[in-house]
Amino acid sequence: MKILVTGGCGFIGSNFILYILNKYPNYSVINLDKLTYAGNKENLKSIENNPKYEFVQGDICDKELVNSLVKKVDAIIHFAAESHVDRSIANAGEFVKTNVLGTQILLDAALRNGKKRFHHISTDEVFGTLGKEEKFSEITPYNPHSPYSASKAASDHLVRAYFDTFALPITISNCSNNYGPYQFPEKLIPLFITNLIEGKKVPIYGNGLNVRDWIHVEDHNKGIDLILHKGKIGETYCLGGNEEKTNIEITKMILEQFGCVEEMIEYVEDRKGHDFRYAIDFSKVQKELGWSPEYNFEQGLKATIEWYKNNQDWWKRLK
Repeated sequence: MKILVTGGCGFIGSNFILYILNKYPNYSVINLDKLTYAGNKENLKSIENNPKYEFVQGDICDKELVNSLVKKVDAIIHFAAESHVDRSIANAGEFVKTNVLGTQILLDAALRNGKKRFHHISTDEVFGTLGKEEKFSEITPYNPHSPYSASKAASDHLVRAYFDTFALPITISNCSNNYGPYQFPEKLIPLFITNLIEGKKVPIYGNGLNVRDWIHVEDHNKGIDLILHKGKIGETYCLGGNEEKTNIEITKMILEQFGCVEEMIEYVEDRKGHDFRYAIDFSKVQKELGWSPEYNFEQGLKATIEWYKNNQDWWKRLK
């Protein structure tokens, strides 16, 4: 199989490329990435000379480029997205352009070139926020609260529309919060780890009681792999880590690993439109495809902390 990965120099995309080329040595990957601030070719330095890997710097909104690449492949795994909520609040236009228009251009290219297999990576944030008991599932109504999640919701709807209207062979996955190596240090876990390495305080929004479900990036990519090869066309699958934690719990776990006291916490003004709780019911993908997360969060967090300690050259340039 020859795969076009969009946004393959980002956190999840680069981990996916490393995973897929290691698991399937006879597969090849074209990585299309614009190399915005969150894209880093260093993530894939270990395979830059692999004949099965090709990097193309470019924009998913470039119709001619996208069409020329889609012609060459069997499948498209669409990671490329503007993804940081705070940045979407400051500049929603870039999120609409990349996440909505870029997705539409890719879908058109997939359709034009013989209905290529298309897997779309989305987020649990499209569903909005939860109370204390229920969980998101594939039938949860969409209720996005930030420009970021609204743009991702729009892209999900477009992908489904191309299946319903044109019979394009699509699948969608909505995942919970990812963590692991190569995550850009604006996100909570790598920001807190790198701040503590630098002797800086860690900023917590509001009272820190917002709840997120955490999935290790490797578990996420194993789920994508299964959906690509065995998922039912036209279906959506939710991927979660079954690891609900409040932000303050996460913070205290990281502080404990560094031997730091709670005085290293700095409480800051809460984010606008901040969703209170996310949690994923992944019973559908578990039942249909046999997927479930393997990483224990405490062990995965320790390994992630070690990775950032051992790769300071990588993240210090970014910060």
